[in-house]
Amino acid sequence: QVRLVESGGRLVQTGGSLRLSCVVSGRTSYIIGMGWFRRAPGREREFVASISWSGDTMYYGESAKGRFAISADNAKNTVVLQMNSLEPEDTATYYCAAGGAGTDAAFYNYWGQGTQVTVSS
Repeated sequence: QVRLVESGGRLVQTGGSLRLSCVVSGRTSYIIGMGWFRRAPGREREFVASISWSGDTMYYGESAKGRFAISADNAKNTVVLQMNSLEPEDTATYYCAAGGAGTDAAFYNYWGQGTQVTVSS
């Protein structure tokens, strides 16, 4: 079994930055990659970014390109999403996912509880 715990979400002003962390525990040998997804009220779940467990392959959703960066620290079993130039449209619950790889949520077997990011205008 794999357990994911996210942290770092909070209220921030437009243009600000946040650093979301996801700590992975359990059978990490099952993990090929990690991803971040988000869901805003009344909207579909959206892919944000993903990274292979080796850290050498990354994908970004359109809304994240140029503003967000994903990284992995295998020694600490942690994946980090650095978010810069935040906009009110980034307000959502952000979920960490583990298992597969790529942009499709269906490829990920394990999910965290989510961390709330709110960007004020």
